[in-house]
Amino acid sequence: MYYKLYIDSVFILQMTTNLYLLSLTGQMLRCTATRQRIWLGAAAGAGMSCVCLVLPVFTVGVRLLLSAVPVSMCMMWFTYRIYSVRRLFAASFSMAAAGFFFGGVMIWILNRLRVVLKGRGGFLLTLIVGAFSYLILEIILKVLMKRSKDHLRIVRFYVPALKQEIRVKAFVDTGNHLVDPINGVPVSLISEKAAQCMASCLLREKYHAIPYRSVGKKNGILSAYELPEIVIEEEGRTLRREHVIVAVCDAGISEESDYQMILHPGLLEN
Repeated sequence: MYYKLYIDSVFILQMTTNLYLLSLTGQMLRCTATRQRIWLGAAAGAGMSCVCLVLPVFTVGVRLLLSAVPVSMCMMWFTYRIYSVRRLFAASFSMAAAGFFFGGVMIWILNRLRVVLKGRGGFLLTLIVGAFSYLILEIILKVLMKRSKDHLRIVRFYVPALKQEIRVKAFVDTGNHLVDPINGVPVSLISEKAAQCMASCLLREKYHAIPYRSVGKKNGILSAYELPEIVIEEEGRTLRREHVIVAVCDAGISEESDYQMILHPGLLEN
């Protein structure tokens, strides 16, 4: 038995699906990326899937199955800049979970529409149902994420002037690639309000100037300071990190935010 596949249709369907899955997975993992990077990651994943599809080895099903994890890992690496192999595997399985529910919703809707349409509807119908399925899952995911604010990390700083620790909520941003240009040490961000509470920790002799780029501003300099130690409470474990650099910046940390710090993902790696 032979099947005729149109590679352009396969590419468009695969890229559209990748767009939805990357968006859903990013929300699940609390990752951030520009729209351009998400589109490019989805297109790259679709291209790799098409290449695997035409390889003259095994059956089509086996080829797609064997390529699923490597392709999803490449997309997550490119889109969200996840470099740790362990985290890439975790991100890949999160994408697989998103794909499982996404596909289930699509099949459920398509089966009912085809009964009404008496089997009519093809490529365009699939795209429309895919968009509708994504919106449904995104709404459900936002409700669930809203109820799980406790997944934000707690970071503790010791403040000498107060002789006590202060605790702040920290958001882990895999899109944060700030590093000290001299020694390559990861740089996290804290709000100005949090910096005022721990002013005695920010010593002049530990000052660092961190160059950065952001959306709407080509470049700039952040005032950063080296802290002797911070304690990160994450998923039932406690991580102590020494000689941590934090930069004072309110960009991305509004007054209404649930967090006061954007934590560099490199601080969570063993």
